Amino acid sequence: MKMKTHLVLNLLLAGLALNPLRAATNPLTLAVFDFETKEGGGIGKDVSALLNASLSAEGNLITVERAELAKVLGEQELSLSGTVSAETAAKVGHLTGAKVLVTGRVFKLGNESVIVAKIMSVETSRVYGEMAKGRGEPADLAAEVGRKIVRTVTDKADTLVAKIETREERVKAIKERLGDGKRPSVFVRLPERHYGAPVNDPAAETELMKLLLETGFTVAETEGKADVVISGEAFSAAAGRKGNLHVGKARVEIKAVAVKSGDVLAVDRETSVAVDLAEQTAGKTALQQAAETIAVRVLPKLIK
Repeated sequence: MKMKTHLVLNLLLAGLALNPLRAATNPLTLAVFDFETKEGGGIGKDVSALLNASLSAEGNLITVERAELAKVLGEQELSLSGTVSAETAAKVGHLTGAKVLVTGRVFKLGNESVIVAKIMSVETSRVYGEMAKGRGEPADLAAEVGRKIVRTVTDKADTLVAKIETREERVKAIKERLGDGKRPSVFVRLPERHYGAPVNDPAAETELMKLLLETGFTVAETEGKADVVISGEAFSAAAGRKGNLHVGKARVEIKAVAVKSGDVLAVDRETSVAVDLAEQTAGKTALQQAAETIAVRVLPKLIK
């Protein structure tokens, strides 16, 4: 059941005809894993590669590059295979920036080939299934499954992706968690770099300082005047393009330490993906988003 080159081309062309997703503020990031199979000829990897190619043609879908996915998961001793479960989905999504994971199986049932796809949400834990079967070529079945996946992601978007909070809602949530606790003075040192064209303005550091001020903390100008020091690093990189849009991916890692006692109050990290017309702005927006998400978790831990 070895895939032929012309079948690959047929599926890529078929992918262009997939139903478009509804307009969204940001494209949905999706990762496709190797499908499990007991059939020979590497059919599981072929099907997942074809699905990845066709789904990446969708304007409102961003697929994680296969090489990047393999590298990230390899470093964490996770598998690229369809054995990824709902329990590990959140970890995989955190590492790759994907909001939805697609896994599945390819097998024979009598004289028919069957492809079963599982669509898992990283944020809400919802799982949906789609299937295609028949006596045709696996590439044709993969194209059919691809169309069904797009339809499911479109129709079930509100259950696959958690509700996005506005900035005002996040600031309010932080204030509610802080309560009337005494706010220490905080010094933030978070150097960042963008792999590609250099960027000087530290977006993650700026966002953390802004959120500290908005939630009642004092931001110290020097480390010697602070009760707490937040340090770490932040970096961003180009993660591809969708038409005229640049995709930026960023990671922020921080540690908060009480100056007098030397106690570590919090350690956290976050990965984020953003889209913009300019590569540098996409990277900085991703850094800002990651810092904002970290702040929701970390700032309450600074209160005694």
